[in-house]
Amino acid sequence: MKCIVCHNYSAKVFVVLKEKKYWKCNFCNAKFLDKKNFLDSKLEKQHYLKHENDLNHLGYRKFLSKLSNPLVKKISNNDVGLDFGCGHVPVLADILSISGFKLELYDPFFYPNKKNLKRKYDFITCSEVAEHFFNPFYEFNLLNKLLKPKGIIALMTCFMTSDDLFENWYYRRDPTHVVFYNEKTFKIIASQRDWKFEIYSKDIVFLFKS
Repeated sequence: MKCIVCHNYSAKVFVVLKEKKYWKCNFCNAKFLDKKNFLDSKLEKQHYLKHENDLNHLGYRKFLSKLSNPLVKKISNNDVGLDFGCGHVPVLADILSISGFKLELYDPFFYPNKKNLKRKYDFITCSEVAEHFFNPFYEFNLLNKLLKPKGIIALMTCFMTSDDLFENWYYRRDPTHVVFYNEKTFKIIASQRDWKFEIYSKDIVFLFKS
């Protein structure tokens, strides 16, 4: 089976849980849901609308600061960014805008402005988004295309737990989470695009374009 993350033919069935089949790639270590188990777009959007994201939600803003705080130390005030997969309430973009940074928005459901996918950016934020990618190999190629040389991707996703804990892992149980990464996965993602990468802390990775 071809891995949806690295495109190596190294994926084998990992486990079947309540009629959901998961694959594991022996090359990049990604685990991913079989495409037959993906939600359709209507159900996916309905699930996202259940998220209680609010611009004034202090707890959520603090959560996102785990990504925004280290990012602002890596970019300059005249840099222009893209909040890729910003959701229906773009809280991260609001946090960075208050800090003086300009961001455009893109989300296939809530901000489907294709014009914002036709320019290049100094940085791209991708917070709690990569686990929703149906076609990660192509999505990361798109991010590469959207980045200027020396650009940065600031990404947050919950890193994969050990195999024996996978079944009861809360992150897996979200029906819109279809792909799961760890440090090795990002090492492969970076090497395939001639990027450098930094695991800043648990669940936070920075990817640097050459």
